[in-house]
Amino acid sequence: MLVSIVIRTLNEARYLGQLLEAVSAQVVDADVEVVIIDSGSVDATLKIAGQYGCRITHIHKHEFTFGRSLNRGCEFARGDILVFLSGHCIPEGSRWLAAMITPLLNGVAHYTYGRQIGRDTTKYSERKIFRKYFPDASRVPQKDFFCNNANSAILRDVWSRYRFDEEITGLEDMELAKRIVADGSAIAYVAEAAVFHIHDESWRQTKRRYEREAIALQKIMPEVHVSLLDMIRYTLASIIADSSSALRERCFWREFAGILKFRTAQYWGTYRGNHEHRKLSQRRKENYFYPNKSIGDID
Repeated sequence: MLVSIVIRTLNEARYLGQLLEAVSAQVVDADVEVVIIDSGSVDATLKIAGQYGCRITHIHKHEFTFGRSLNRGCEFARGDILVFLSGHCIPEGSRWLAAMITPLLNGVAHYTYGRQIGRDTTKYSERKIFRKYFPDASRVPQKDFFCNNANSAILRDVWSRYRFDEEITGLEDMELAKRIVADGSAIAYVAEAAVFHIHDESWRQTKRRYEREAIALQKIMPEVHVSLLDMIRYTLASIIADSSSALRERCFWREFAGILKFRTAQYWGTYRGNHEHRKLSQRRKENYFYPNKSIGDID
């Protein structure tokens, strides 16, 4: 059996070496290949990937969407199981991969995703989000269609049958998972398959991430509406909850400014994205899909 680890990259040199080192240390009863689908890196990403023997393919910037990039990577991969890993996620421990694919091999689930935890540079509020959506206990299978491709796996024949939506601005994982669940198949959350997920984003990039995900959520769950009052209420409630937690952990004064900025960026972006009904222009698409590139702001 061959497992393909598919990694989307754009200037991921900072953490890619640590990621690939962790992948090479995995203890798993399968052959493993690493596939890089790169969308125009200009740093040392491809050099590092080559040093670790990765198979490399490319997608042009003007073609890029999250779903299309993954579909291209899956087409290029040769494995019976496809594992997706963000270029700034680092597997924790040597059993990450074995834990991730076990529900697929046992027939318990058709699509799995693992735990995400912060590291020393992770913003305080984002660590709280990780704890909410990626708890200590596994759910194998789970009841809903939440999923996250920063750390996930799918059977190749299931991917071939469904494929990722290539137009959606984000949450391509949840969109595909919703279709899988609707057809009677199962999603599993595997807490033992943990990664450190490192988001070194500016506040503007954080807002942009939540904005494009909110736009995508309109397609997945059109019944979800976020009013201006909702945005204010959610922002204040999250700031109060995070601040209370920071007080208990005796880090309030160190973290408070970051809490204010993160939660404001999160819910302002969510509100804007939820109310974005216009067809995206190419320039706007590039802002969403290339949040690290200096190509202008979203108006």
